[in-house]
Amino acid sequence: MLRTSASRVLDDQDREEVLGILDADPVANVFVASRVRSVGLNPARLGGQMWGFGPRGAMTSLCYAGANLVPVNAGPEAVQAFAERARRQGRRCSSIVGPVDAVEKLWERLEPHWGPARAIRWAQPVMATSSPSPVPADPLVRQVRPEEFATVLPACVAMFTEEVGISPDLGDGGALYRSRVAELIRIGRSFARIEDGQVVFKAEVGAVTPQVCQIQGVWVHPERRGQGHAVAGMAAIVDLTLRHFAPTVSLYVNDFNAPARAAYRRVGFKEVDTFMSVLF
Repeated sequence: MLRTSASRVLDDQDREEVLGILDADPVANVFVASRVRSVGLNPARLGGQMWGFGPRGAMTSLCYAGANLVPVNAGPEAVQAFAERARRQGRRCSSIVGPVDAVEKLWERLEPHWGPARAIRWAQPVMATSSPSPVPADPLVRQVRPEEFATVLPACVAMFTEEVGISPDLGDGGALYRSRVAELIRIGRSFARIEDGQVVFKAEVGAVTPQVCQIQGVWVHPERRGQGHAVAGMAAIVDLTLRHFAPTVSLYVNDFNAPARAAYRRVGFKEVDTFMSVLF
């Protein structure tokens, strides 16, 4: 059995040290880093806790414990410490997601207490690009306007259900999901091609730091698939996000989604890491 020191709950006094760890791998850590940069480490504002492994001034690893459980730079001893804290606290998250090695080891320790999972995505390539798209961008992809919320929401719900396997309307009737969709539209991070009141292509910028932005929610209307909308739409997203948000654009995708991976490669994305997700 590994001998470990315990993890601890961090606060705003730890912010600079936390950002130093996160910025060491800005692509892998963009989601957690964007949360910390926008709201700090106070659990009430963060929407969860940030756990640290190692003494103040010499931390090595982190774990965001909110709606998702996300390990950061977590080696075997840190994983064991985070798994023990998570086990004692009980499952409060809807998923465990992050670098495959850490998530796999976390799940080995938590499955006897939290299992079974609803689904496990064992390999999700992380892809990134820092260059404008080499293929033509769809000129009709643009920021969604606030008054178009009702038009875009059904596409968002369809994407979520198709990707995750359950509807976002479960539990609270979809209130939290609707709020998130509306917020992304309000802050200019929702993009779509809309024709005759119908979404043809859409995607959102889910997380932003000074180094990286992360694309999520890529979706093409089922009746319009196979017509090149994914490639042209993503080319537009890459060009718009590089221009307005960050010098690198990233995303992660299921390994079995061959059409999406091929589309992203055509737009210039390259695989740089591998994530794993455990869904509850």
